[in-house]
Amino acid sequence: MTTTRRIHLQPADNAVLVQGMLDIRQQMALPKAFPAEVEAAAVAAAASPRLPDLDRTELPLVTIDPPEAMDLDQAMYVQTQGTGYRVYYAIADVAAFVQAGDPIDLEAHRRGETLYGADSKIPLHPKVLSEDAASLLPAQVRPALLWTVELDQTGEIAGIDVRRARVRSRAKLDYAGVQQAIDAGSGDPMWVVLRRIGELRQQRERERGGVSLPLPEQEISVVDGRWRLAFRARLPIEDWNEQISLLVGMAAARLMVQAKVGLLRTLPPPDPHALARLRVTARALGIDWPPGLDYPGFIRSLDPSNDVHVAMLTACTTVLRGAGYAAFDGTLPEQSMHSALAAQYTHATAPLRRLVDRYTGEVCLALCAKQPVPAWALAALPDLPATMQTSGHRAGQYESAVLNLAEAAALASRVGEVFSGAIVEVARDDPGKGTVIVRDPAVEAGVTSSTPLPLGADVRVSLVEADPVRRLTRFELAG
Repeated sequence: MTTTRRIHLQPADNAVLVQGMLDIRQQMALPKAFPAEVEAAAVAAAASPRLPDLDRTELPLVTIDPPEAMDLDQAMYVQTQGTGYRVYYAIADVAAFVQAGDPIDLEAHRRGETLYGADSKIPLHPKVLSEDAASLLPAQVRPALLWTVELDQTGEIAGIDVRRARVRSRAKLDYAGVQQAIDAGSGDPMWVVLRRIGELRQQRERERGGVSLPLPEQEISVVDGRWRLAFRARLPIEDWNEQISLLVGMAAARLMVQAKVGLLRTLPPPDPHALARLRVTARALGIDWPPGLDYPGFIRSLDPSNDVHVAMLTACTTVLRGAGYAAFDGTLPEQSMHSALAAQYTHATAPLRRLVDRYTGEVCLALCAKQPVPAWALAALPDLPATMQTSGHRAGQYESAVLNLAEAAALASRVGEVFSGAIVEVARDDPGKGTVIVRDPAVEAGVTSSTPLPLGADVRVSLVEADPVRRLTRFELAG
C-alpha cells in the first residue's frame, strides 16, 4: 500500500543544511515555535493528565520505532490465544491532555500533522506532550486507548475492543535491534508470534488483492561534515509491525462502517487506462507480465534491488493516486474503500503525529462502549478531510524540498563527474527528459538527453548542476 519512496532523515549540524532548512521554512511559511499560550497550556496539561480508572500496566507492552524517535504513539504485545491470536495495541491518548477548543487543539488543527525535516521536526503538539507526557516512553504510566483485536487461526479479525486504560511500556526498541534478535533466534518469544501474525496478515492482503510498492527507502545523514545518501531495503520486522498498525486501522474502520459514523482513509481503484499503459511500459522494459496475472500479483513479482524493476515500480505509482478522507454520519460514503489495501481502512494509530487519529479513536471508543459519539468529535468530522488534505499536501512539499536540498548539497562538489544509474521515468511530452536513479550516492534526479531516453536502461550520466540554494540537481546522459 506504499505509493511513494519513504525518506528517513537523521539529525545533523551542518551550515548548508541549517541555512537550507531555514529557507524552506520561510518560503513555505511553516510554523516556528508554538505560541506562548499553546506552550503554557501544554505544560499545564502535562502536569495533570486525565488518567483512566482501568489499570493494564501489567501488560508487557513494548514500542518499536527508529532509535531517535521520542514521539511514541504505539506500544504492542501479541500472544497466541487458543487456536488464534490476540493483539494488544496501546495508542497514546492525546484527548487525555487536549480538550476541544483549547489552545493546543486549535493549533493542532492549524498544523494537521508533524513535519519531518533533516535537522529537526515541526511537531503537531508541543514536545512537552508529544515527546514526554503523552508519549509511550518506557517505565512510565501513561493514559492510552488500548485496542484488543482477536484473530482466528488464519489471521482474520474475530473480535474488536478498545477502551481507555493506564499502560506502561516495558522497553523502547528499534527495528534493527529486534531484527537482529529474531535472526539470532534469541530475545522475547513474542517475536515468533509477531512474525506469524505479520505473515498471516500479508497472506490475507494478497488474497484480498492488496498491493504494496516496495520502492527503496532513502536515508540521508551527515557524518563528520560529509553528506551521505543511501538506499535501504526494509527489514522484515518493519513489514510485520506495519501489518499490526494496518490491522488496527481496519478494525477501527469496521467499527465505524457498522455504525455508519466516522471517517475513512480512501483510495479510488486504478483507472483501467492507466493499467493498460503500465502493461505497455512493462513490455518496453522487457518485463514479463502474463495476461492472467493481475496488477497486485505483478507488483509482488518485481525486485526493488533491480534497477529495471525500480523503473517499473516508479511507473506503477501513477495508478495509486487520489488518496483522501471521507467523513460520514448516517450514510456511508460512495467510495469507502482503500484500493491499495483492498479493504476499508482509517488512520487511528498515530495521534501524536496526525490530527485525524484523535477523532477516529474517540469515535471507536464510544462505539465499543455503546455510547453516543462525543459532540465535540462528531462536530469536527465534516471538516477533517479538507484539513488533512491540506496538511498532507504541505507535508509532501516539505519532504520533497528537504530531499532536493540534501541531494544538491551532497553532490555540490562533484559537478562534472560521471555516475552509473538507471532511467526510471521518461516524460510523456518530451522523451529527452526524465528521471535517473543513481545508487551511489543514492540520488533520484532529473536527466536530459538530445536523444530519447532509454527507459529502464543502465546508463552513464554526467552531473551538470547541483545547487543547494535552488535545491536543484540535474544530470545529462553521457556520451
